[in-house]
Amino acid sequence: MNGTWEAWGDVVLAAIAAIPLAGIAAWWLARRRGRRAALCEVGMVLGTAPWLWMILTPKGTGRSLNLIPLRDLTEQLSDNRVIEQFGGNLLVFAALGFLLPIRLPWFAHPSRILLAGAVASITVETLQYALAIGRHSSIDDVLLNAVGALVAGLLSRRWWAQRDDAHEYLTTSPDRPSRP
Repeated sequence: MNGTWEAWGDVVLAAIAAIPLAGIAAWWLARRRGRRAALCEVGMVLGTAPWLWMILTPKGTGRSLNLIPLRDLTEQLSDNRVIEQFGGNLLVFAALGFLLPIRLPWFAHPSRILLAGAVASITVETLQYALAIGRHSSIDDVLLNAVGALVAGLLSRRWWAQRDDAHEYLTTSPDRPSRP
């Protein structure tokens, strides 16, 4: 893990320090949107923001791009950072993939979770390239990010939102009690 803590320990500590604030935000949102919605929304942000901080932290100037699938992955297999690269990329949008289908019924299908992970990842990789922050933009990162979102989403399958949940959310307000 060659210097991972030295490079990203501050991000980990900031994420841990943000947990009480996230709890307050979830409590505040729960009063307006319901507990399930609030926990999902805050969880997606809290679980994804530290990874985005790391991915979008400049490492100098310049840019590089790889659009050939599996090229970077095969090179990383011989690298000492293979666990960091594979594991990190699988976790980037895991919170999004896990919680999005719980929060929104439209995403309660594996292909839609995969699509959400891919779109989010393409957005980040495009930002890295466009901002020229010294990062390598790769189709392999998109593949791993999307697969990580999908796997996490499948792990949450038993809690996926149903269409009835969405109808109830849209037809109730904080002032009116929900159906029994």
